[in-house]
Amino acid sequence: MKILVLGSKGQLGLCLSDQLSKTLHQVTYASREEIDVGEFGSTQESIIGINPDLVINATAYTSVDEAEKDKESANLINHLAVANIADICRELDCLLVHISTDYVFDGNAIKPYIETDNTNPQGVYGISKLNGEIFIRSSGCRYLIIRTAWVFSEYGNNFMKTMLRLGANNDNLSIVGDQFGCPTYAQDIAIAIVTILDRFDLKEITSDIYHYCGDESCSWFDFASLIFSEASNAGWSTPRQLKSIKTAEYPTLAARPANSVLDCSKIFDNFGVSPSDWRKAIKVVLSNRNAN
Repeated sequence: MKILVLGSKGQLGLCLSDQLSKTLHQVTYASREEIDVGEFGSTQESIIGINPDLVINATAYTSVDEAEKDKESANLINHLAVANIADICRELDCLLVHISTDYVFDGNAIKPYIETDNTNPQGVYGISKLNGEIFIRSSGCRYLIIRTAWVFSEYGNNFMKTMLRLGANNDNLSIVGDQFGCPTYAQDIAIAIVTILDRFDLKEITSDIYHYCGDESCSWFDFASLIFSEASNAGWSTPRQLKSIKTAEYPTLAARPANSVLDCSKIFDNFGVSPSDWRKAIKVVLSNRNAN
């Protein structure tokens, strides 16, 4: 199978490289330098030239707070560029796997969100990601949209790496304890995608939305606490004290959903893909960073 991975130098893109290297697929990896999805004409020319069976779109404008100040850039990458990619995939009759986010929900639910729950994003980032989803679904291309949350790994910028950096230089840290979600290991997202592709013929996949995230919900404070516990066991410098604070005590430009826990039963029922074991993944990331 000919696969094109867009956003190959991002966190998920690098994990896709790790996992797809173990397969027999013919994969082209394109970073922003190779294919700038914000340039519609050159993107179309490049993708048509590659003529893939499958496009995995791992590109995104992910700076949630910066999006509030730069709506144009967020909309360009998360919505308009996605619309262009969807149109190209329809023209080529290739499958589009697109990564979306828990931020399409408002966070007011009292139970995990399922794929058919009403969306109601509260900030520019979530709105731009939802608009990208909406266009894909109306474009006529064949697609899988995978919503995920709280992504971390060995690569890129993420919460775990930020905690390790801050923990090495601060005796006391305050972490928000009233926002709840499911941490997700980016390698597990990549494995889930590979599993789906290997299990079904591309022509038989029915276009749909799926949720994929960690197997257990927690707060940011809980997540940080386990990171530091495992880091301490692995010999890392960690803060002496962690304090749980409320969202109101840590104001940000963009509103964060208070409860963005996703229900992953649909992707398991359809493809046999189990949720991400993020507790185990913390140990794996620490081990890999120590090795490097």
